[in-house]
Amino acid sequence: MKNKQTKNISPWAWVPTLYFAEGVPYVVAMTVAVIMYKRLGISNTDIALYTSWLYLPWVIKPFWSPFVDLIKTKRWWITSMQLLIGAGFAGVAFLIPAPFFFQATLAVLWLIAFSSATHDIAADGFYMLALDSSQQSFFVGIRSTFYRFAMIAGQGILIIIAGALESHTGMEPVVFSVQSSPAAISQVVNVDSLSNVDFPEDTEMKFAVFPASLSLSTQPITRDSLNKIKAAALENNKRYQFIAEENLQNDQTKKENNSWWHQHISGPFADFIRENFGEKREKISMVENLTGNAGVVAIRLTKKPEAGKPLILNLSQSKGDKSISLVSGERLVFTEENWDKPALVVVQLDAKLKGQAISEFKGVSGNIRLAWSITFFILSGLFILFYLYHRFILPRPASDHPSLTHSSKDIIREFGRTFATFFQKKGIGLAIAFMLLYRLGEAMLVKMSSPFLLDPREVGGLGLTTGQVGLVYGTVGVIALTLGGIVGGIAASRKGLKFWIWPMALCITLPHLAYLYLSWFMPESMLLINTAVAFEQFGYGFGFTAYMLYMIYFSEGEHKTAHYAICTGFMALGMMLPGMIAGWLQELLGYNHFFIFVLICAIPTLAIIPFMKIDKEFGKKKTA
Repeated sequence: MKNKQTKNISPWAWVPTLYFAEGVPYVVAMTVAVIMYKRLGISNTDIALYTSWLYLPWVIKPFWSPFVDLIKTKRWWITSMQLLIGAGFAGVAFLIPAPFFFQATLAVLWLIAFSSATHDIAADGFYMLALDSSQQSFFVGIRSTFYRFAMIAGQGILIIIAGALESHTGMEPVVFSVQSSPAAISQVVNVDSLSNVDFPEDTEMKFAVFPASLSLSTQPITRDSLNKIKAAALENNKRYQFIAEENLQNDQTKKENNSWWHQHISGPFADFIRENFGEKREKISMVENLTGNAGVVAIRLTKKPEAGKPLILNLSQSKGDKSISLVSGERLVFTEENWDKPALVVVQLDAKLKGQAISEFKGVSGNIRLAWSITFFILSGLFILFYLYHRFILPRPASDHPSLTHSSKDIIREFGRTFATFFQKKGIGLAIAFMLLYRLGEAMLVKMSSPFLLDPREVGGLGLTTGQVGLVYGTVGVIALTLGGIVGGIAASRKGLKFWIWPMALCITLPHLAYLYLSWFMPESMLLINTAVAFEQFGYGFGFTAYMLYMIYFSEGEHKTAHYAICTGFMALGMMLPGMIAGWLQELLGYNHFFIFVLICAIPTLAIIPFMKIDKEFGKKKTA
């Protein structure tokens, strides 16, 4: 029996907001954090490894879910976790400007992930307590829809906001062009050409570049000459501290990694993968010791920036011939100490380029840390509002109370029996293998999709801005994902899980070809990029339907709810483990070969499906 207050509060008043609040922390931990760390200069290897650990709370949440019943009400858990998540987002915002931000923000995000997983347990339990069976059936689509809206808000709108803040905290972009010509005279850039220039005091602060147009001869140079040019530029940028601190730390970590394991096991293994399977992006001349000509562009500020407010300049190719590339100086930091010194950027021609070509490079500045701090303050404010709203609007069902009828000993005993009966189910081995392997490729892809879209074209990425990624992946992609899920649900209800498991398994895998296409042809058209990402996400949404249905099917019987929670733990583990090595593999293989490997990951799942026993009637819509 529900009390009068519960009956008077419409589910429309709290179901949409509750599940929107449930989805936001998950998407922040899984996707937004990846984009943020990428923009802050963290390597793909570190991003994939450490952010994958954020899946852990969702993996192990079945272990503490009984205690949510034992202690306090589910209503209390919901509001308390929302307040704690809001405080956590504020903590991330405060820690982003810190020198040790990577470690500190990861620790806070880990606590947010635990709070979010606990919130999921309480929200799902509250949903079943506050609604009767007919209402539960009616609102199941509503809760899923608003969970998807949270993904759009997090991966789309939030990223667009962060991108806009990045742009508005910076200055006018710096632009320079590079052209090749057989008749061009080899050019030596005078490093002092900009450092000796005095600008008037009333000069607007902007980036000065020399030369604004660089001409390079197509005559090849020796590899030794190229290495000297790159080394000189790197030495200059390190001397004046133009190299971002995070990048220096990553380089230093690699240099200091001299452990026995690295020297004898991991290092040789990585070298083997890189040499035999890695993408060879550098175009080598027919003459072994020769390579494409290279030149240097110098950049400095015209005015001293404010103390403690560095300007980060991110350079990439904006348009033009792909045979001209940026090889050094992609990310530069300008401060009050080095503003009047030249930062050096190295560009290089393809060794095979023999005729005239032109390419344009753009540098976008902005206080990236400030932009992301503001973004997380917005998230914090949102969850404070959720806490205040749900504190007053959530109903108080009479059945929502701590489990006081059983002793702690009884609860622990029943808890153990729940796990024992799960692992005694028929076909448990195949079921676990299916749950771990079904999304193997997607688990790797999801960690590298945003870095791929953000990385400059010189290293195989598409060179999109933060805002563009928010539109492509976080908005268009999520809409396609949602539509795929809707179509998958309709299809499954007509023919059942057994009929659709093969087509859906193929649909969650084969659309990964879209990313292979993007990495191979590297289109500049936003229409093509959006179409490719939408195609992949639609396939994922459609194919994921079979995964969800199978977990429900395997959970049938006694302890259905608890067994489903255990299945979701294996689901999260299947995303966590592959994601941890995704960045490492990508850096060894390159994006193109990495996406080929992602496609190969479909084989284990397709090999398991023929041996799975599924009731042919399960999932079909019942007819009168």
